[in-house]
Amino acid sequence: MPSDSDQQLAFALLRRTAYGRVATSMRALPFLAAARHIVTDGHVLLRMHRGFGYHDACVGSVVAYGADNLGTPSAAAEGQWTVQLVGLCEAVRPTTAELARFGAPPRFVDGEPYDAVYLRIAPQKAVVHTLSPAVSGAVAFPAMG
Repeated sequence: MPSDSDQQLAFALLRRTAYGRVATSMRALPFLAAARHIVTDGHVLLRMHRGFGYHDACVGSVVAYGADNLGTPSAAAEGQWTVQLVGLCEAVRPTTAELARFGAPPRFVDGEPYDAVYLRIAPQKAVVHTLSPAVSGAVAFPAMG
């Protein structure tokens, strides 16, 4: 179980972004899949498209879920961060309030109607990394090439 402070920081940062990537293996090969997330009750709920079958590889498995603000306009002002959670994933039926927090799902994915499936990750490990801009007087490494 992650420390309360690690998990609380990870959850606070996850609340600042709506999407991340879930990682697990499918037929012995690693893969990443995009997912919409919300944080609720000490868990991360995911919404994914059922049509790809990625959720089948996640359910009952230990998965990693990551999100970040890298490449976003807000990263310059607030600093860059990445969050990774690792935990057991299970299929769930979200409450009406949780569904409202997800917002409207996409209408299509890859030209096919979007069919939502919901998963819950119970974090066993939470890792947060922050990147800070270089400060004046810091040692700079020469450019290669």
